[in-house]
Amino acid sequence: MTQFQDVVATPSRLRLLVVWAVLVVAGLGLIFNLFTLQILDRTRFQQQAAAQQQPPPRSLVPRRMIVDARGVPLALDSPVFDLYAHPKLFTAPSQEIAAELGVLLNESPAQLQHKFNSAPTGIPLANWLPQQVAVPIARLRFDGLELIRSSRRLYPQKESAAAVLGYVDADGNGRAGLESTQNEVLEREVVWVGEDPQKTGIIDRAAPPFARFDDQRLQLTLDTRLQRTAEAVLAQKMEEFGAKQGTVIVMDAWDGSLLSFVSLPSYDPNEFYEAPVERFRNWALSDLYEPGSTFKPINVAIALESGAIRPTDTFNDPGRIMVDGWPISNYDYAYAGGRGELTLTDILRDSSNVGMVRIMERMEASDYYDWLQRVELGELTQIDLSPETEGLLKSRQAFLASPVEAATTSFGQGFAITPIQLVRLYGSLANGGYLVTPHVVQGLTDTAGRLQQEPQRPQQVRIFSEETVRQVVKMMEDAVEEGTGQNARIPGYRIAGKTGTAQKSLGNGGGYSSSAVVASFLAIFPAENPRYLVFVALDEPLSGTGGQVAAPVSRSVIERMITLYQIPPS
Repeated sequence: MTQFQDVVATPSRLRLLVVWAVLVVAGLGLIFNLFTLQILDRTRFQQQAAAQQQPPPRSLVPRRMIVDARGVPLALDSPVFDLYAHPKLFTAPSQEIAAELGVLLNESPAQLQHKFNSAPTGIPLANWLPQQVAVPIARLRFDGLELIRSSRRLYPQKESAAAVLGYVDADGNGRAGLESTQNEVLEREVVWVGEDPQKTGIIDRAAPPFARFDDQRLQLTLDTRLQRTAEAVLAQKMEEFGAKQGTVIVMDAWDGSLLSFVSLPSYDPNEFYEAPVERFRNWALSDLYEPGSTFKPINVAIALESGAIRPTDTFNDPGRIMVDGWPISNYDYAYAGGRGELTLTDILRDSSNVGMVRIMERMEASDYYDWLQRVELGELTQIDLSPETEGLLKSRQAFLASPVEAATTSFGQGFAITPIQLVRLYGSLANGGYLVTPHVVQGLTDTAGRLQQEPQRPQQVRIFSEETVRQVVKMMEDAVEEGTGQNARIPGYRIAGKTGTAQKSLGNGGGYSSSAVVASFLAIFPAENPRYLVFVALDEPLSGTGGQVAAPVSRSVIERMITLYQIPPS
C-alpha cells in the first residue's frame, strides 16, 4: 500500500514543482520586463511621450501684439491658411472644383485645372489665405481639398515705423527691429491645460487639450499720429531736395522715451520679401557721420562746465585761421569775411568755426579729450533696437599728436557718431544735465493699458550742471530767432536749436567730399522749460543747408506736437 501511495504522490509533486517553476519564471520575466521598461528604456519612452505631448508649432501660437503709446495696433497675428489639392481623392469632377474654387481664389478654372493635372496629390494652390477666403472654401466641402491653418504677422500701419518694428519671416522668426530684439518677449509662454506647473502632483486629466495664452501686449512709446506726420513731412523734403535717406527722432528728454523714430526710405513689413535688404537697416542707428555744427553746443557746455570759459567771454573771429599748418575757415568766409569780436551766443547763432576753435583752445587738449570720454562720446546708447554702431573717436595719442585734432573736433569733425548718439547727448541739455537711455519699449501691458512689466534701464548719469545747460539752451534760442535756424520759428513759442551742414568724409584719410553733406537740425522745445528734442537729418541733399532743408521739417513736427499734446504758447 505504501509503495502505491509513493507512486501516486510522485507525479503530483512533479506537477506542483512544474507549476511553481513556471510561476517563478513568469514572475522573474515580469520583473525583468518592468526593469527594462522603467529603467533601461525609461529615457526612450520619456522622449516618445514628450513628442506626443508637444504643443503645436510656433506658427499656431500667436505672438504678442505690438501697440503704440495709445494702444493703436502696430503688429498682430492673424490666422491664415495654406490650400493644397489632392486630385486622387476628388469625388466631384475636377472641372466643377476648378470652377467653384477659381471664383474664390481669383484664378481661372483653366489655370487650376492645369495644376490639378500636375500631380496626384500634395499640390500647393495658395498660401496665407485670410480667414474670409478660407471659410467659403471649407464650405464647398469638396473631397481632396486641404486647408492647413497657421498664423501670419500683420502690420496694419504698413510702411509706418517699419524700421522700428522689423518683420517676422515665413518660419515665424523675428527679423530686424523689435521683432528681433524683443523676440523672447513677443513669443508667448504657453500654459497647456492639464499641466502641473505648481508641482502639486494633481493633473487635470479631464481638461480639454488646449492652450491658455496671456493677454499682455508690448506697448511702445511711439505715437502713431506724430510718427505719420514726421514721415510725411520728411518724405516731402527728401523728394524736394533729392536726398538719399532721412531721419526724424523725437525724444522726451526727461526719460529718454522716443515719441517718433523715422527712417526713410521705408518698406512694407507685410511684404518684406519685396524690399531691398538695405531697407531693413535703420540708418539712424547704424550709419556713422560727422555731426558738424550740431555738435557745437555740446562743446560750449563742456567748456563752460570745465571752467575753461565764462558765459561773458568774447572771442575774436577773423574768419580764417591756420592751426598747425592747416587752414580753418567759416562756411561763409568767402563772402562774409571775418566777424571780429563775438560772444558765445554770437558764435552759436552764426555757427562760427573759428569761434569754436578759439573757445576750445582755452582747454588743455588732454582735458578736452577726458571730457569727450566723460560725456560718453560715441559709446553705445543701449537703445532697445539693433544693430547699433559704436562711434569713432581717435585714440588719446592721435588726438594729442597735433593741435588740429582738437580744432576740428571743436566744430564737429574728425570723429563720427550715429544720429541716436547725438540725440542722447542733446538730451542732457534738455533735462538738466543727465544722460538718459533712448528707448521705444514702454513695457508689457494688459488690454486696459495697465503696465505689467517694465524693462530695466541703465541709471541716468549727470554730465552737466543745471546752470550750464540753462545757459547753453538760452544761447541756442538766438540761433533760431536770429541765426541759421530761423526756418524753425513758430510764433508765440520759444524754440532752441542748432543747424548743421556737415561735409561727408571720403574715408581712408581722403579728406571731405565737395558736394555730399548731411543737412541736419536739432531743436529743444519748449526753451523756457526744456523737455522735447526734435532731430532731423537728410543725407546727401542735392542742395541746401541744414537751416534750409532740415529746420522746416522740425517746425512741422513741433506744430503737430503742439496740437497733439496741447502745449500752450510760451
